Amino acid sequence: MKYYLSILLTLCCLLSPSANASQTCDAECQLPQIHAYFKALDKVSQSGSSEQDVDDFLGLLHPNVNYIHLEYGANFDRASWRSAFIRNIARGAYQQPKEQRVLNYIVGKNHVAVEYAHGSIQPDGQWQQEQPLLVLFGFTDGKISLVKELW
Repeated sequence: MKYYLSILLTLCCLLSPSANASQTCDAECQLPQIHAYFKALDKVSQSGSSEQDVDDFLGLLHPNVNYIHLEYGANFDRASWRSAFIRNIARGAYQQPKEQRVLNYIVGKNHVAVEYAHGSIQPDGQWQQEQPLLVLFGFTDGKISLVKELW
């Protein structure tokens, strides 16, 4: 009886969330964060956005997030990415009402490849998609820690 009790106790300890501190972030964890990322980014990218919108957006991400855009040569940590957003807001770069939507995704271990597109809402209420784009998200400690634009 003691043997079975010790096995049961061991299994309970191994399967408890607190014992498994290095849990991975699976699709159920990743996809809502990706949708929240695009929603918050849309808010930052609108006319009239504020530093608070930028801080709210960055608050969704891992403290050590890294943003890379190969085509533009961008390689930002959190602080430099924030500065870039604030500069863009100050110079009036965000004027056109665009909405980004996820079109497709492939989930991997701690990464998700996402096909998405910018678009605009037409007078009839339909979303008009622009060219599809590709971004790779990486996850650390259950939060987005890498955003790598591949377009």
